[in-house]
Amino acid sequence: MRVLKVPDLFDLSTIMVSDFSPGGAFGSDTTEPDFGFAFNDSNFSDRVLRIEIMPDSPETKSDGDCCSSIADWARNRKRRREDFKKEIDVVQRQEQVLNCNVPDTVDGLTYENRDDDAVAMIEGSPSDVGLNCNQIEEAALLDLLNFMYSNTLSTTTPTALLDVLMVADKFEVASCMRYCSRLLRNLPMTCESALLYLDLPSTVLMADAVQPLADAAKQFLAAKYKDVTKFQDEVLNLPLAGIEAVFSSDDLQVASEDAVYDFLLKWARTHYPKLEERRRVFATRLGRLIRFPHMTCRKLKKVLTCNDFDAEIAPKVVLEALFFKAETPHKQRALASEEANAPYRHFLERAYKYRPVKVVEFEKPRQQCVVYLDLKREECAHLFPGGKVYSQAFHLGGQGFFFSAHCHMDQQSSFHCFGLFLGMQEKGPVTFAVDYEFAARSKPTEDYISKYKGNYTFTGGKAVGYRNLFGIPWTTFMADDSNYFINGVLHLRAELTVRQ
Repeated sequence: MRVLKVPDLFDLSTIMVSDFSPGGAFGSDTTEPDFGFAFNDSNFSDRVLRIEIMPDSPETKSDGDCCSSIADWARNRKRRREDFKKEIDVVQRQEQVLNCNVPDTVDGLTYENRDDDAVAMIEGSPSDVGLNCNQIEEAALLDLLNFMYSNTLSTTTPTALLDVLMVADKFEVASCMRYCSRLLRNLPMTCESALLYLDLPSTVLMADAVQPLADAAKQFLAAKYKDVTKFQDEVLNLPLAGIEAVFSSDDLQVASEDAVYDFLLKWARTHYPKLEERRRVFATRLGRLIRFPHMTCRKLKKVLTCNDFDAEIAPKVVLEALFFKAETPHKQRALASEEANAPYRHFLERAYKYRPVKVVEFEKPRQQCVVYLDLKREECAHLFPGGKVYSQAFHLGGQGFFFSAHCHMDQQSSFHCFGLFLGMQEKGPVTFAVDYEFAARSKPTEDYISKYKGNYTFTGGKAVGYRNLFGIPWTTFMADDSNYFINGVLHLRAELTVRQ
């Protein structure tokens, strides 16, 4: 404890000049009164704060010093704010007397607590004020009191900061919660700590002061598990809070939204083996992570018959998805933009590895489908010099097909160019004859212009297409004045007809 040495201990003007520290937390420009000199000092006190600590039961006894890691803290110190609020009999273990009184004025200036952060003290006799503390670490409470005087904390370890944060939440000391949250955000984040921050009691997480810490934890997990396919086993073992952080991300790299649905279904069946619990968690938590409008129609049909979804919820999400698919592109973009700031998005498209397609199917007079594939300029730019991107699967005559766009080296002219291919998913002895036509929108009319027509008999694992779809070098195709990018988007179309 720092002891102030001045000629006259009661000369507050001397204190203002020589020892008052106006700097706020982290050296902010905002002036914060610093009454640290008066903390637990009898020279500046006119009342006594008596703290009565309830002894821990043997099975729940915990010492903050024994927590060597975040995991220890989580196991030994996890508690909910609701438990703090319960009124129980207090058994006195020890009694500590602090001399606590923040001076109301200094040199005639009145300092108000702008955040209404002061701990409510029970008014009693000037010499005796009691505060009963249930299940609260003694050190954390003292740190909180010290912070209220000095606007700073001496502790810097994650476990100790979490203790202070929990106590500050109980007594609604928002400035201390913000301070702890900022210190914790500045510490190196790990999966263990991120999951712990997200597993704090809901009342703590909902506090404005803790929101930046929770957001940082979500961003860390979303970035670490951005490519779910590389960490499938780890992600499958994440708790619900971690799953929400990962799958609410727009930047999630997955094959398609169908893959998101399949993974979350697998996760739910692993962590919630009871059907009723699984339906509940899908209805309240997991369902909002799935962007049903970007699922294929074949997978949406499976949603309707999936027992894991409540019978009333499944038709609603499928109907919403189908209505979205039927909207014009302009309306779809408007719906996506409306939820840009929402915590959970339904209409915004992720960065799928398999690009979405739009399909119009005909059964008569012949089995036929028209497939539309749009690629952004930046997606095409990433193909150079030898990359490729695949579309989602679509079906014709019971067979699965897909597109693949490539950056190729033209065999005759020895320059890079844009190529487009059509492949059949099924492998094996299956044969399937198709008439096809490739087209692309082109300036100045912006109509679809046919590029190639042909026919091909597919066998398992085969593909057909053109290495240089537009007959121009890559640099011309990607140029700012390219005829094939309209508002930064390349519009491709293919018509497929089953040959009789």
